This record gives sequence, C-alpha cells and structure tokens, in this order.
Amino acid sequence: MTVFLSRVVIIEDDELVRTIHRTLVEDTPGFQVVSAVGTLAQAERDLRQRQVDLLMVDIYLPDGNGLTWASQLPRTPTSPDVIMVTAANDLPTVQTAVRSGVLDFLIKPFDRQRLQAAFQRHIQRRAVSSAAHLTQSGVDRLLRHDPVTHLPKGIDAATLTKVQHLLEASAEAWSAEAAGQHLGVSRITAWRYLEYLVVLSFAVVDVHYQPTGRPLKLYRRAHALP
Repeated sequence: MTVFLSRVVIIEDDELVRTIHRTLVEDTPGFQVVSAVGTLAQAERDLRQRQVDLLMVDIYLPDGNGLTWASQLPRTPTSPDVIMVTAANDLPTVQTAVRSGVLDFLIKPFDRQRLQAAFQRHIQRRAVSSAAHLTQSGVDRLLRHDPVTHLPKGIDAATLTKVQHLLEASAEAWSAEAAGQHLGVSRITAWRYLEYLVVLSFAVVDVHYQPTGRPLKLYRRAHALP
C-alpha cells in the first residue's frame, strides 16, 4: 500500500506568517512540515540533514533573495519542488521564477484553495516523475501544461486531493458510492472526481457488467503512471 507523504520546509522570516503557513500545510493530508525557519542559512542546514520534497520560500529574507537562492539549488531527480510565497508581484520577478523552474508562485495573501491547487501540482509532478516512460499527457504535466490551477467547474482542489489520497492509500478499487461514503460526499460528487482523475491518467476504471442494473465501475490508482 502506497501512502503519499511530502516533507515540507517553510522559509519565511515573519513568525506569524510562518505559523499560518505551517498550519495550512499540516491541515493538508499527506503533507508534513519538517522545518519552518526564518533564514536561508537555516534552510541550507536543514536541507543537508533532512530529506525534503517541497520548499515554500519567501523572496525577501534577512540573509538573501529567496528566488535567487532557490534557482541555484542543485537540480536532480530527487530535488525538492519549490513554491514561492511572497508579496512580490512585479512581472520581472514572476518571469524569473518561471524561468528558474519554480513549481508555483503564490502572492500573499493567498486563499486555502489556491494553496491546495499548488499542492496538487506537486503531487502530480511527483507521480509523473516516478514513471519509467511517459505518454504525451505525462510530459505535458511535467512541463506544467496541466489543468491544476485552472480546474474545471465543479472540481475543487481540496476535494480532488482527498479523493486522490484515498486511491493512493489503498490497494483496493473503489466504487463511487463507497468512495463517497468514506469521504462524506455524495456518490455523484465522488464519481465526478474519480472520473476527472481517470482523465488525468492518475486513476483507471474497471467496468463490471452485471445481470441487472447499470454496470459497476471500480476505480483504482493507475499502476503504470503516464
């Protein structure tokens, strides 16, 4: 059974904001804050001592520019993703972040749903990066041509994350009715999110035809990731 866990380091010099960000991260299933620091020097020490999957970095820090620092980090298949979280919103800064390979760019203050969308992008990149071979859709998501920050109407990032975690944490297949009961949502709602994960190639559906009634659809995590 595979359970998604992302280890997060928060780099933010404002103690109150740092605490708020920690709470938002730890309220998200599958995400764990392993360090929350106020300087780049502290962050560098933690990166040498810990395994980290995701960095949430402010730009204006007491001992340097967070964006410049993040862009100079070694890039390997196991390097952490970077989400910039900052009040900076000028076009050159955002363009530099994109060119530096930053996963996402959140402008303070941001809402919980926008953060969840960034987390969902991180989950998708982690899943795609573990595949031996990619389809075009997998390449598109790795190169950020994905729909995470522009979810279709009726799809909420936080609920989508919960449904994906349900599939990832279990070896069994789920019907829409069973998934809905487990998550506390209606069968139709669960069905909508499960079908969306099938479209994203993060889930597969097996159709079981029955003597009477409609076919039973069972959803499970895709073993051969796109």
